Amino acid sequence: TAEVRELKEAFGFPGMKILQFAFGEDTPENRDAPHNYNQNCVAYTGSHDNNTTLGWVQNELDETGRDAFFAYIGRDLPPEQAPWELIRLAMASVAGAVVVPMQDLLRLGEQARMNTPSVAKGNWTWRLLDEQLTAEPADRLLELTRLFGRARS
Repeated sequence: TAEVRELKEAFGFPGMKILQFAFGEDTPENRDAPHNYNQNCVAYTGSHDNNTTLGWVQNELDETGRDAFFAYIGRDLPPEQAPWELIRLAMASVAGAVVVPMQDLLRLGEQARMNTPSVAKGNWTWRLLDEQLTAEPADRLLELTRLFGRARS
């Protein structure tokens, strides 16, 4: 709401930008689209209340959103590549911080969703397993962290 935005600005709190909300008919002016970010924000691929990015692309993104997403990144891609494409967009943005759910780093689908708002049962059950922690996503994240100047010396 306008009141929340006013309070946020008055105290200098960072804004929250969710990439899954960025793509549709309003992408050019959408506040969640990376080209509209400022440094005082935290960019997320999705939050605990969103589907995983893979689940979002496979089950929730409509044709208009898909077309806008593909136009934004400049190419079509299979759903399995979407999580890392959103991670790349977040990391390349001017956002002061980036938060990536582990489910997106691992390219997990809807079965790994953390929470569905207004649904009383079945939430908060996903758990990261030791064997899911591999070098591949860590190496990819480190590469993007360095590439986009987010690594500390």
